[in-house]
Amino acid sequence: MADYKTIKGTKIQNYTTDPDNPLTGQVWYNETDQVLKVSTGPLVDAWATGSDLNTARGGLAGAGTQTAALAFGGTPPVTGATESYDGTSWTEVNDLNTARRLLAAAGVNNTSALAFGGFVLSATAETESWNGTSWTEVNDLNTARWNLAGAGTNTSALGFGGANPAFAATESWDGTSWTEVNDLNTAREFLAGAGADNTAALAFGGRYPNTAATESWNGTSWTEVNDLNTARNGLAGSGTQTSALAFGGTPGSVAITESWNGTSWTEVNDLNTARNTLAGAGADNTAALAFGGQIPPTTGATEEWGETGGNKTITSS
Repeated sequence: MADYKTIKGTKIQNYTTDPDNPLTGQVWYNETDQVLKVSTGPLVDAWATGSDLNTARGGLAGAGTQTAALAFGGTPPVTGATESYDGTSWTEVNDLNTARRLLAAAGVNNTSALAFGGFVLSATAETESWNGTSWTEVNDLNTARWNLAGAGTNTSALGFGGANPAFAATESWDGTSWTEVNDLNTAREFLAGAGADNTAALAFGGRYPNTAATESWNGTSWTEVNDLNTARNGLAGSGTQTSALAFGGTPGSVAITESWNGTSWTEVNDLNTARNTLAGAGADNTAALAFGGQIPPTTGATEEWGETGGNKTITSS
């Protein structure tokens, strides 16, 4: 059998620390760690395949982070199914009290979330709060609607946009009730949102018409900021007002992903599965989760956003 020197023309080199800027495929022995390593290429942000949802669906909502997420609602058929993600796999937990599709969400993890709006037999204003075990009905939105977006937490959320027809209405949640606040500048549905609470949020994409418009919320009013590079609706979002991701959408089904740095959007690596009416979760533009949606048909595909490449340890089996 040929050895490494015969194949590569050099011996495996020993280093006390990993070499700077190694070539892709380069192998070395790290004397400090006492392991063999290989470079799988420079670090880049990309989507990696994760475990599928138990129930494939579109028009669902999502909350939480890449390693502690919640997925709920969706269609077809219209469902209240709720699943919790632990960073490895999805587990079925207690359903929403009201099965619905095209709803919105807020929440920081899989133990604390808010579900609001959506479509049952018509637009609904129903709001439910998740405590890590079950959903509880709480005070309704002032304006019943579907295809809306949300941002924030279980106790400090923002709901905006929606249909039918396209709304600009924005409401703020204080943990007990919704209050009408200043409208979006561009009325729209099928938009996406990101944000840490009801004082700092981002709204982007949507229709009517199909738009790339992005607006930033400062706790009082919306301000138009730089547009998405690609106008679309039925997309998902995650992150905060200053560090967000926008991914997927329609017309058709697209895999386009864009990263927001607080000033502008930059096109980055696409989803592996192009889709629309999907859901997302994530704390910022460096770590996110995309799940569900329609290709068509509906899918349970889950993808994780983060750095890939770098130096990997070689282990023997």
